[in-house]
Amino acid sequence: MPDIIHVAVAVIVNDNSEVCISLRHNNSHQGGLWEFPGGKVEEHETIEHALVREIKEELDLTIKRSRPFITITHSYQDKTVCLHVRRILHYQGQAQGVEGQQVKWVDISQLSAYEFPAANQAIIKALQLPEKYLITGKFINHDDFINKLKNALDNGIELVQLRLKNNNMDDINQLQTIVKHAADLCKQSGAKLMLNLSNDYLDQLDLSQIEFAGFHADSKTLKTISLAPDAEWFSASCHNKEDLIRAVQLNCDFVVLSPVQQTASHPEMQAMGWLQFSRLIENISIPVYALGGVSEKDINTAWAHGAQGVAAISAFWK
Repeated sequence: MPDIIHVAVAVIVNDNSEVCISLRHNNSHQGGLWEFPGGKVEEHETIEHALVREIKEELDLTIKRSRPFITITHSYQDKTVCLHVRRILHYQGQAQGVEGQQVKWVDISQLSAYEFPAANQAIIKALQLPEKYLITGKFINHDDFINKLKNALDNGIELVQLRLKNNNMDDINQLQTIVKHAADLCKQSGAKLMLNLSNDYLDQLDLSQIEFAGFHADSKTLKTISLAPDAEWFSASCHNKEDLIRAVQLNCDFVVLSPVQQTASHPEMQAMGWLQFSRLIENISIPVYALGGVSEKDINTAWAHGAQGVAAISAFWK
């Protein structure tokens, strides 16, 4: 196996939610494609030092502060690269193509209009996902459900998993109404809605008039399906390395990995801890949310261990 080339990559987002991208020279590897700026990590150089040096050389920007974002290992026909991607939190200067490359600031929602190297696709997915992921929990009735969802959306939730498995809703009209109202509320707030519903519920629902982002598969479903569902987004629940590998094979856009810490809802499941979480997602080149005993206060810890952010029920469903 050839040596892996380690690359420091910067995700630089301005106050207008535009991200800085640059065009690779035609005579370079993956030439003619757009990329997130960065460069090769030199021997005896840290990722942070390489990033500061490369961004100064390429864009004449001074990086003041950054955090881990995502790590991607990808094999091309001629080489294998490991992209150590960091989100830039503070920088100084005006971006310009110091090396003669074209530089653009592009709205995050418009990145799909540009052609990137294959290794960059996971970065685009991570940019389109927030740091907090709500999984809906128990509710007393329709009004209670709506109040809890509204409260979460009002508090900045931008990604919602509507999880309906054991709510014993025998009334198909009530089920249809809850799913429709959840979709409408998420649309009004600009949040993505993922559906995690039992097969019985899916068979009864009419989804033709409901706008949602995609489907979420639980770990049992993940093991049994052979193809990803036809939707813009597909995510899954994972509990071990085998689940994570299976999710990658099925082209999941992102996953949740649990339980990171002990939870009251699943006391029988042994917590893996942050170190094991970090080890499990090594070489898993898709965004991974930490789930289980975590809340908003754990986001920095989650980032430090390679996570996209945190997913939770009780911490966000109030």
